[in-house]
Amino acid sequence: MSSIAFIGLGNMGAPMALNLVKAGHSLTVFDLVPAAVKGLTDAGAKAAASAAEAVKGAEVVISMLPASKHVEGLYLDEDLLGKIPSSALVIECSTIAPDSARKVALAAEVRGIAMIDAPVSGGTGGAVAGTLTFIVGGQAAALERARPVLEKMGKNIFHAGPAGAGQVAKICNNMLLGILMAGTSEALALGVANGLDPKVLSDIIAKSSGRNWATELYNPWPGVMDHAPASKGYAGGFGVDLMLKDLGLAAEAALSARASIPLGELARNLYSLHSAGGSGKLDFSSIVNLVKREQD
Repeated sequence: MSSIAFIGLGNMGAPMALNLVKAGHSLTVFDLVPAAVKGLTDAGAKAAASAAEAVKGAEVVISMLPASKHVEGLYLDEDLLGKIPSSALVIECSTIAPDSARKVALAAEVRGIAMIDAPVSGGTGGAVAGTLTFIVGGQAAALERARPVLEKMGKNIFHAGPAGAGQVAKICNNMLLGILMAGTSEALALGVANGLDPKVLSDIIAKSSGRNWATELYNPWPGVMDHAPASKGYAGGFGVDLMLKDLGLAAEAALSARASIPLGELARNLYSLHSAGGSGKLDFSSIVNLVKREQD
């Protein structure tokens, strides 16, 4: 079993790290929030006082951070790459700008350190269950080194291409997710406004041509799915501000590539409006409330 340093124990990182402990890996963890660290040390991980301390002697370094600035700050500004053993493998699981992923990967390559960008899909539920999808950018050989570790946290592993490609694919996926959730919310709100039961309508859509991930697994209407954040006050899950961040990354990527994303831009505007109304920390499926307010 590998000696792993895990940096970033948020809603996604903590359950991912816990699955590695359960799999028997020797894990050293670091996070700025003491309570997050305690949750892992209670399960058998070791705590480090800093990221630099965590990576000492590590065979694998995994990071799961909020945004590009945190990843670049950690690996470049704080020069964590200079403290990681050259024989180690770095698995960067944050969702960040492709250019940031390439920048850090190049810096790692200069130091002789193998690195892949491996953003995830599957939400907090997938992180807890160990069923995440990893979307990998980097060299095939580095992915094969990472595979035994990734398989303890997820069940689907895709190689999207060279460094940064994992981020591009993840951005495309999350842009579509944001569009689908907004559209599903609008359809359900329309049905309810015209007297339909939201569960009945959801069941119909789930077996018809409008079926999608939201209607099948993550319904945005309260009470339709007991396990969904919508039935828990939109607590936990994938936050509105995180979706807004990803839609912003899609907009940046589109501008860079001179690509057209009219629906992606519309979704970004909707989530921005929703966040500005005070819902930034709620699960992104709460976008349904924006539509419901317009119809009240």
